[in-house]
Amino acid sequence: MARGYAEGPASEERLDALDRGEIEEIARPPERTAVYGSTPDDPGQHFIGWLDEVDPDAMFEAGEAWGLKVVRRRAG
Repeated sequence: MARGYAEGPASEERLDALDRGEIEEIARPPERTAVYGSTPDDPGQHFIGWLDEVDPDAMFEAGEAWGLKVVRRRAG
């Protein structure tokens, strides 16, 4: 049976090199939850704001936005 990419001698050597400090993990940019939808000013699907800054339920109930979806995106 074939081994997966993260198994076997190559992965063990990489983990050992990390432990020895020879290579560093690449830090990923932080992710945030984004709100996309349509508004009267722009009926096409577009970025409305970050979930911690806008309330998609309130915007929908007020008729300010529709077709809302919440997705995880990299901030920055």
